[in-house]
Amino acid sequence: MGAAISKEVTRKELQKLMDDLENKNIQDVIDKNSKDLDLVENTTLDIAITGMTGAGKSSFVNALRGMPDYGEGIGTPQFDPKEYLKNENFEKYDFFIIVASNRFTTMDAHLACEIQKMGKKFYYVRTKVDVSLNSERRKPDFNEEKCLEEIRTYCRENLTQAIGESVPVVFLISRWDLQMYDFPLLQKTLENDLDGLKRAVLIAAMPAFSKEVLEKKRATMDALIWKTALVSCAIGAIPLPGLSLVCDIGILVRTMRYFCKVFGLDKDSLCRLANQVGKSVDELRSAIKKSPTASQVTKEFVIGLLTKSLLCGTVMAVEFVLDFVPVLGSLTGGGLSFATTFYILKSFLHDVEEDAENVRAKAAESRDKGGPRPLLWRTE
Repeated sequence: MGAAISKEVTRKELQKLMDDLENKNIQDVIDKNSKDLDLVENTTLDIAITGMTGAGKSSFVNALRGMPDYGEGIGTPQFDPKEYLKNENFEKYDFFIIVASNRFTTMDAHLACEIQKMGKKFYYVRTKVDVSLNSERRKPDFNEEKCLEEIRTYCRENLTQAIGESVPVVFLISRWDLQMYDFPLLQKTLENDLDGLKRAVLIAAMPAFSKEVLEKKRATMDALIWKTALVSCAIGAIPLPGLSLVCDIGILVRTMRYFCKVFGLDKDSLCRLANQVGKSVDELRSAIKKSPTASQVTKEFVIGLLTKSLLCGTVMAVEFVLDFVPVLGSLTGGGLSFATTFYILKSFLHDVEEDAENVRAKAAESRDKGGPRPLLWRTE
């Protein structure tokens, strides 16, 4: 595993724990974090992506999750937006993304009105902006920024007329290069509009291919580590034979597998990325230097981590935590379990983030060599 966590970094993070425990019963704090973990595991984010056939939904969905489009378009002569939303059980979705291209249509207007009547939030995404720009470039007075603003204004005005109130923003996206124009703004807008749990689900599901997204994932997983380590205090951790440590192996296995999935180091994520960038899965996997894939994280793997050369560092970390937060020792084995879980997961997260960056760099090499351009979620 990666380098041991410095005492200074650990001291700062443990101080946050002390602040949280101040004037509180530790069992109450553990119970709350246990409920939070249950919510994290059971919270889903349902996004409905809809629009006319040929609007560019496939490219958009690829960018969001690296998956092929899964739904049919709309816009047949018999299409009824109200019945469409009712029959498809769209009430269950958290929000809608209307994907449109070229001219604003009556179908776009009807969809926006019906979604608004449902009391749901929607975002209007105008795709194929590159096509519109290319058609305007022939004009001697072409100005890209002016052209983009004209498209935004056109969409906003039509939406405002359709739903009867001002629309704050329209997101312009290129059909072939989803890294350009308003895609980063859309990503940030979705994050800001969601509550804590839903936001965490969104961040966890983002493709792990920008430094900013990796940092957000790390911060989200850091919060999960605190909750997991605290819950481990009360699980009834099992002593490890031959080691002066106790921890719950099962919770470590589950959390490590989740980290691998969140950072795109599971088999399905690597396969999807390989298809997007025109590389083999083995080539992408070759960039992973420290972390296992999700399927390789087993009970035996975790025990192996605890018995390797960094074990001495883990023991010292346990002693440091117990000295700094003695209240954890009030639970039988609780302090040991907290410290072991905290240290192992922090070190594992460090390695996973580093390897995700390595895979990101390997995937991007195709652009330099003239290969297919990957549809990466870009926020720089």
